[in-house]
Amino acid sequence: MGQHVRHNRRRGRATGSRTKVAEYGLLTAGAFLVALAFNLFLNPNGIATGGVSGISTIVEAVFGVRPALTQWALNVPLFLAGVRILGGQFGFKTLYGTLVLPLFVLLTDSLPPLTRDPLLAAVFGGVGVGIGLGLVFKARASTGGTDVAAQILHRFTRWSLGLCILLIDGLVVLTAGVVFGPEGALHALVGLFVTGKTIDLVQMGLGYAKMGLIISRREEAIRQAILHELDRGVTRIHAVGGYSGHERPLLLCVVHWREVAKLKELVARIDPEAFVIVTEVHEVLGEGFQALAGFKR
Repeated sequence: MGQHVRHNRRRGRATGSRTKVAEYGLLTAGAFLVALAFNLFLNPNGIATGGVSGISTIVEAVFGVRPALTQWALNVPLFLAGVRILGGQFGFKTLYGTLVLPLFVLLTDSLPPLTRDPLLAAVFGGVGVGIGLGLVFKARASTGGTDVAAQILHRFTRWSLGLCILLIDGLVVLTAGVVFGPEGALHALVGLFVTGKTIDLVQMGLGYAKMGLIISRREEAIRQAILHELDRGVTRIHAVGGYSGHERPLLLCVVHWREVAKLKELVARIDPEAFVIVTEVHEVLGEGFQALAGFKR
């Protein structure tokens, strides 16, 4: 019994070590991609898409200070202030991200820009930053910066965290509008929008699935067909008709996008009068889809 327990502990430690290595690998790759996007697209075109990187773009344009130096000068004090004010929630991964991102910015700042078209730079720079930050977030980490400042502001004002982030990034974009002109601010907003959408894509993945909601008087026959013909799980939910007040069981099932036509054909064959809702879902975890086990801490 004791040997079995020790074996499980060793296996757990080994799994935890592999997970940590994978997380630091994602964090490093993500920070490198953010740095590349910054130096190849955003900074050479004066696009300050919020955050410490946006501030560093403005500071370079006004004072000629290399962006990496500005980022270190802001990131490290913000991290220390976060630890002091918010407590020990900022672990070593956040410190690592805070230090390594400016390092990559410094190492890649001599690369020539890939475009001088500010709109193209905003779009592709936003994509690059979004992919990089998406990988960082998948590693359950952060690159520090104004995210920490937003949490500090949230602590003292009790405003929502989203509002605090919006205020800080908005102030950076407005400043960019003063330094680079109105078009600079507009390009920065495009970059911010593309970054947000790309982060969502990286977080949720490309594997869109479809969820079907089915209301039918022949729900049992449809349930059996889904189970045995589609080989998909199905959940029976008790529901009540809003007009009739009668019980109307609701069937819920999730299928791959390529199985939607077969699902609709199956329902139409059994009950042509059934009420069917098909909607898009993201990141389906569990049997038959993406394994949930890999997301354990």
